[in-house]
Amino acid sequence: MDKRNYPASRQTSIIMKLLHIDAFAGISGDMSVAALRDLGVPEEVFLEALKVLAIELPSCRFERGDRNGISGWRFLVSGHEGVEGEEGAKTAHHHHHHGHEHHHVDHVHGHYHHHDQGGHHHVHHTHGRNHAEIVSLLEKSTLDADVKARALAVFRRIAIAEGGVHGVPPENIGFHEVGAEDSIADIVCACAGFDYLKIDRITCSPLIEGSGHIHCAHGTFPLPAPATLAILKGIPFRQLEEPWEHITPTGAAILAEFSGSFGPMPEMMVTSIGYGLGSRNTPNRPNVLRLISGESIDPDLSHADKVIELRCNLDDLSPEHASSALDALLNAGALDATLTPTVMKKGRSGWILEVLCHEEKAHELSERMLRETTAFGIRRHRMKRLKLERHFEEIDTRYGKIQVKIGTLRGETLQRSPEFSSCAEVAAFHGVAVREVHAVALQALAVL
Repeated sequence: MDKRNYPASRQTSIIMKLLHIDAFAGISGDMSVAALRDLGVPEEVFLEALKVLAIELPSCRFERGDRNGISGWRFLVSGHEGVEGEEGAKTAHHHHHHGHEHHHVDHVHGHYHHHDQGGHHHVHHTHGRNHAEIVSLLEKSTLDADVKARALAVFRRIAIAEGGVHGVPPENIGFHEVGAEDSIADIVCACAGFDYLKIDRITCSPLIEGSGHIHCAHGTFPLPAPATLAILKGIPFRQLEEPWEHITPTGAAILAEFSGSFGPMPEMMVTSIGYGLGSRNTPNRPNVLRLISGESIDPDLSHADKVIELRCNLDDLSPEHASSALDALLNAGALDATLTPTVMKKGRSGWILEVLCHEEKAHELSERMLRETTAFGIRRHRMKRLKLERHFEEIDTRYGKIQVKIGTLRGETLQRSPEFSSCAEVAAFHGVAVREVHAVALQALAVL
């Protein structure tokens, strides 16, 4: 970024990279990839990510197009291009198939297939990959570690949601044999695109969904589709009087994984705009996903840095194991780790585990959290941390010298705190309580 465009007073500011997902017409996996491409992510980033997977994927390509006069990219997986035109828009809500245990995850925003045998439509049951097989496929790949972790997390969200709908363990959830391949392409490419941008904070607009019906293995079912609704738990959305699906399970899982908050676009200086096109020409609104990237300029905070917050909920971990996990994370290089008691669904008591770390430690510590706890997934957010400049001084007390931590901001002392370890060492030497030494140190600080 050319700092010459900014006033001199801003040239030492902390600049946050922001991304706002404007899902005014919904979201799907392919629309996300297409919008990232239009935002400026090079095509090679997506193709390289797909190349390292150890399976034969259908050919994927990007194609320019427009929806209601809005120009953008489409992301096409061969054999899953959807149905074009007004007729597609009118009939899309009649043929959304979810095989009972062969879930058809996402198909270029048509999200249905016409399997024409004997002139009727049917749910296509073939041998498909289950979630455990997809996990194995991704873990064995040479994908970038962060991209791999995010792709696994998105698939995990879909599998948990589908497992809840079907009443089977998540790892047994099957994906339609061909559908799984275009879902893998959408999810891996979306994760690679977000990772390439190195965004500090991702937000999303309020979500909308249609109010029509879909035909699936459960019979005629109202929107949102069962899996989509399960993934959207905890995320605000509203329904419109529009008879087609706006949010697919893959789109919902990408939003749930990447977006930190839902609401209006935060204040930013916009730098890039990307439009990802869906497969329908809808009459009411363009079938388009808009991504808006920009920068937020904070005042000069010379002691700010960027950290990653890792967080998970734990409802079946004993206090001893929770404490042990905390120690392991701190010993492994976490900047801080905390456990907060909480009450979870159905009145169960549990913990919220929060870990702060630098970006280079995030993947290692995420894996350690999964190994040391009973968590099924880790939420991850980039954050800015404002720190006081710190140094240590010694003060004289009647018990001897005690170390004090001093916190300053632009030369002004804001915090002075006796170091506990120093107080404990002096207290042990004199055979008195630590709190007595600490109180004496505070008195000495008060008269400085």
